Amino acid sequence: MHNLSIDDIRFMTLHVGFCQHDGDWNWKNVRSPFARLYCVTEGEAQVIMPDGMKTLSKGHLYFIPAYTMHSDVCTSVFSHYYVHIYEDPNSRFSVFEELSLPFEVESEPIDEDLMRRLMAMNPQMGVPQSNPEAYDNHQSMLSNLQRSASRPLADKMESRGTLFLLMSRFLKTAKRRDNINDDRIRRSLTYIRHHIAENIDIGGLAEESFMSKDHFIRIFRKQTGMTPNVYVTKKKMECAELRLITTTTPIKMIAHQLGYADQSYFIKLFKKHTSLTPQHYREQYGL
Repeated sequence: MHNLSIDDIRFMTLHVGFCQHDGDWNWKNVRSPFARLYCVTEGEAQVIMPDGMKTLSKGHLYFIPAYTMHSDVCTSVFSHYYVHIYEDPNSRFSVFEELSLPFEVESEPIDEDLMRRLMAMNPQMGVPQSNPEAYDNHQSMLSNLQRSASRPLADKMESRGTLFLLMSRFLKTAKRRDNINDDRIRRSLTYIRHHIAENIDIGGLAEESFMSKDHFIRIFRKQTGMTPNVYVTKKKMECAELRLITTTTPIKMIAHQLGYADQSYFIKLFKKHTSLTPQHYREQYGL
């Protein structure tokens, strides 16, 4: 990862604040198109992740990737700072998609001060309440993205620099996602991310990788755990989720933007991916 440029990383603070709980931080099946960073200051809580239950405790920072289904469990006193992080989907390199970050790292003595400073620079960006349904919606995300983009340059620089400092704790031990060690597949994944709105030809990817189509599919599946078609569909549906929440673009247009001429087929794929139709997805998240 030493060849990566900081210019390729484009994080934005979506929400930031401080919460105090006493057995009331209990939310099931939370899944958001943004990442979460926590700094615990008092007590303990648990987060049920796809790979099991994990404990959040004082003296540590915690990171939950975007699109990760999880549940929060709290039975006593628990206080923490939180930052919700949005990554520009148009960036050349996606930290959240291409790197696997640790869930827990030890916090530095300055980290609580950094959290307080980030709050001071973004006074209107706290969530109204800890229930994800109260802030994990189109209007909240869109207004905060607009607010963040319209701030003075000096504020943007300090806010982004502070966020970079906090995220650097996790990047120290980050690894390439899925332990992909075949450069041909890695290049294909990068191409897919940068051209997700197009019709991606698997045969063309195979040719660019100097492999037959069948051989490419076998190597791709071995490296990622899924076939190229399944991977592309997954990424298109995640992109659709983000557009449904952060824009008012009609569903038919979103389908077209992602390369689906048949809206019914797009709706079928989206429902298989999220268990909701695109319209119900929007309704559930506040539209």
